[in-house]
Amino acid sequence: MSYNGKVVIVTGAGRGLGSCIAETYASKGAKVVLAEKVPDLGLASEKSIMSAGGIATYIPTDVSRPDEIESLIKTSVELYGKIDILINNAGISKWKSPYEITVEEWDEIINTNLRSVFLCSREAAKIMRSHGGGSIVNIASTRAYMSEPDSEAYAASKGGIVSLTHALATSFSPDHIQVNCISPGWIETGDYNQLNEADHNQHLSGRVGKPQDIVSACLYLTGEGNDFINGTNITVDGGMTRKMIYL
Repeated sequence: MSYNGKVVIVTGAGRGLGSCIAETYASKGAKVVLAEKVPDLGLASEKSIMSAGGIATYIPTDVSRPDEIESLIKTSVELYGKIDILINNAGISKWKSPYEITVEEWDEIINTNLRSVFLCSREAAKIMRSHGGGSIVNIASTRAYMSEPDSEAYAASKGGIVSLTHALATSFSPDHIQVNCISPGWIETGDYNQLNEADHNQHLSGRVGKPQDIVSACLYLTGEGNDFINGTNITVDGGMTRKMIYL
C-alpha cells in the first residue's frame, strides 16, 4: 500500500503509538507532519524518519490550545500545499478518584483528548474539502465502553471521540471527507518481553497488542478505495473485550 505524495498529520507523534504511525506512513512515501508537544520527542521522531529516507517535519503543537492547532494546519499547508490524512492520536490520562479530581484536571484531559479531535478535524477538513476530500482517523479506546475505577475523565474523553466520529462523518460527507475511529485495547508500547503468559492469555488472539496492530488499521482506513467505511469505530483489542474474565 503506497502513500506516495500524500500529506499526513499525526498528533502526539513523538513517542509510542504516534511515533509508530508516523514512521510507517513515511516509510510508504507520505510526507508526514509530526505534531508533538515535547520538543525533544518531536525532533527525535523527525530525525528518525529523515535518517531512514522519509520526509517529515516536526511542528511544536499543544493540542489543548486552539491557537496552536490553527498554527499547525496553517504551517502544514504552507509547507506541503494540502492535507490528505489526519490521525488524531494525541492524548493524556490521569487516574484519580471522582471525589478528588479537580475541574482543572478534568478540563485538561477533555481539552487534550476530545476537544482537540474536533478542532484538528475541523481545521484540517477546511483544507481537505478544497482539494477534493480526505480521510480522518481518531484514536479512541476500549475504555469508551468498559472501565476501571478512577478513570472518569479519560473514559468520557474516549467515549466522546467515538460519538464525535460519526457526527463529523455525517457533516463532512458532502465534501468527500471520510471520518473513522479506532478503539485500541491493550497495546504495549514498552518492553514487550516483560509481559507474562497471563497477560497474553487475557486475549482471544493469545497475545497483547503491539503498535503495528493499530498502524495496520490506520493504513486500511485511509487507503484508496476504502471510502465505503465511514463513520464507524473499529475495535482492535485481540478480542479482550469479548472474553469473559472472572477473577
